Parts: sequence; C-alpha cells; structure tokens
Amino acid sequence: MDEAGVGRALRRIAHEIIEHNNGLDDLVVVGLQTGGGPLGARLVELLGEIEGAEVAYGTIDVAFYRDDVSLRPVLPEAVTDIPLDLTGKTVVLVDDVLFTGRTVRAALDALADHGRARAVQLAVMVDRGHRELPIRPDYVGKNLPTRKDEVVDVSLEGVRIGEMLEPGEGR
Repeated sequence: MDEAGVGRALRRIAHEIIEHNNGLDDLVVVGLQTGGGPLGARLVELLGEIEGAEVAYGTIDVAFYRDDVSLRPVLPEAVTDIPLDLTGKTVVLVDDVLFTGRTVRAALDALADHGRARAVQLAVMVDRGHRELPIRPDYVGKNLPTRKDEVVDVSLEGVRIGEMLEPGEGR
C-alpha cells in the first residue's frame, strides 16, 4: 500500500466506525504505542472532519502487560496518555499490524486500568493472520497474508513487507 492507499483505508475505517456506532457519542480512540499512535491520531482527525465533532484521543504502552516478559526484556516504548476515565465509553483501539493477537490482549489488560469501557473495538491497518489468541478486528485496512518470518512495516506513508534479519545481520 502506498500513502494514498493508507489514507483511503483510514477514511473508510472512519466511516465504518461512525456507521457502526451511530455517530461519535462517548467514543474514545486509543492508539497502541508505537505503531498505532500516528494511525490513531490521523483517524481522530478524519472522524472530526466527517462528523464535525471532537473525539477524545489517547495512547497506551503495553510493555508491562505482555505475557512474554520472561522471554525478553521489558522496554517501555512510549508514554501512556489517556486523558479521561474510560468508564462507560466505547473505545476504538488502533494498532498498525495484527499478528498473533498477544499485543491486543495486553492492551485490553492495560485499558482496564483506566476504567471499565462499555465496549472495546479494534481497528488495524494490516491483518496478517497467524492468530494465537481468539482476537478479531472490527475494522481492517487490508488483509495481508504473510509468512511468519516476514516483517510488516506500517506508517502513514505506506505499508511495506520485508524479511526478518538474523541476529548480527545488517541492513
């Protein structure tokens, strides 16, 4: 996907969110750090443009909620910043790539620390498949079947697939 394709997918997702929720009342968008942050921020802009209303936005880092902390070091990627209590709100959790589902599981645990949301919906730019947990996105920019050893890089400028490097290999 190029930059225009990402833009079209985000605009489509914005319309789907509005339609599915009958507007934007009590809606909060939360981007997963770091990949979902810029996508979530752009989604909030689009929702505002389409509906002429302001949407609350926050970001969340799930490093301390992951289930693989014993397998790798815990490194917080960025700051969690959720500016309001999520109790009674509909949260649209935004991430760049859905792969095994483990990051989303961690995000659900992290969100619970900020109140009891009425509902949590998941928006992703790319769904790779390879799920290890029963997690399914509500909104998808593109279904992109990949091999497990491939890397998917998503930004507002586009989506790229590459090969995973072995330790010690340079780019």
